[in-house]
Amino acid sequence: MPRSPLRVMSYNVRYFGHGLRGLASTRAAQRRIATRLAVLEPLADVVCLQEIETISLRSRVAFRGRRGETQLEAFMHELEAAFAGDARTSPYESFYFRAHVNQLRGVPIYTTGLAILVHRDRLAVDHHNVESPEHITHHHVERWKDRKQTRICAHMRVRTPAGPLHVFNTHLSLPTPFAREFWAERLRMGWGPNQVHEARTLAAFVQRHARGEPFVVCGDFNSAPGSPVFRHLTEEAGFTCAERVCGLCTGLDPRGFPTAGFMRLRMHLDHVFFGNGVHWVDLDGTARFGDRRSPFAGLSDHVPLIGRLRL
Repeated sequence: MPRSPLRVMSYNVRYFGHGLRGLASTRAAQRRIATRLAVLEPLADVVCLQEIETISLRSRVAFRGRRGETQLEAFMHELEAAFAGDARTSPYESFYFRAHVNQLRGVPIYTTGLAILVHRDRLAVDHHNVESPEHITHHHVERWKDRKQTRICAHMRVRTPAGPLHVFNTHLSLPTPFAREFWAERLRMGWGPNQVHEARTLAAFVQRHARGEPFVVCGDFNSAPGSPVFRHLTEEAGFTCAERVCGLCTGLDPRGFPTAGFMRLRMHLDHVFFGNGVHWVDLDGTARFGDRRSPFAGLSDHVPLIGRLRL
């Protein structure tokens, strides 16, 4: 079991399909990301991944894996191979949290979900909500609720040498285009009333399950610093933002420290929040989107947030 600090990583991997503009997953993308994870020094104790498929047409059309193998299982095989290449054994145990299936005539076209990898030599898992992840989706148009991607929050309680730590992983919706605020607000990301509703649901879920114990909330929030979503989580809910503590989030400009990009757009959409006795140490290993010096450059339309904390 390790001494403090613990290293945490949050990463939207875009279904391992960035090379094909998100249209289909590829083995090469899985292998490159697995290789980068395996050579982190020190290794991450907890890895929170967003945009992970189960099994679907999108995850299979350009990828030939083992029959019946899920995307996370395929990725874990690549991760094991990356460690084996250095004569090491992968220390990670994986947990998949299924969110949504979009299908046509019984054939899944694409699926969505979250994953958490835990360094089993350093942490012990007390419990998790794999079987029933918390649904936080806000449906602005009720009759379309079955077509909208389901948004969830994954939760896990782990034991560390310094005590328990609650790990939450999530991916909030994009702002709804049906609301007047979407067209009136120039920045938009994090201004959607549906996003604010999901942030409230998320915060209540975290507070209800952490129960005063240390926690960390990782994810793609599709929300910029200074947005109503960000303000709710940091002001009303009382979460502390790791990027703000480390000086990477000093103003309202979503391009100040971009974590995601689309064409020429640069946005700060990914965040790590914490509370209840957690002390954030650093974000060493984190690079802004577009920095070609990062080992994760070009592997997704997001970059990972990597940092250390103490209990």
